[in-house]
Amino acid sequence: MKLELRFFASLREGLGLSGESIITPSEVKTIADLRVHLIERGKPWAEVLASNKVIRCALNQEMVKDSTSLVEGAEVAFFPPVTGG
Repeated sequence: MKLELRFFASLREGLGLSGESIITPSEVKTIADLRVHLIERGKPWAEVLASNKVIRCALNQEMVKDSTSLVEGAEVAFFPPVTGG
């Protein structure tokens, strides 16, 4: 499945890129699967996207849960939780 990935704020800084186009293996079906797939790339992916870190995701600019199914050609955005005052 072809996806457009976007990374924001500290995630972008940690990975050294704001986005990329990827083709995922057939077993990557959900947001959670995608995160695991990216973590398996090793450093810096494993550090930046570690499972113990709170990371928000959007699928085609809509906030989603980790269990959300991916769709062909989707934009998947990863970003840290936002705090404000």
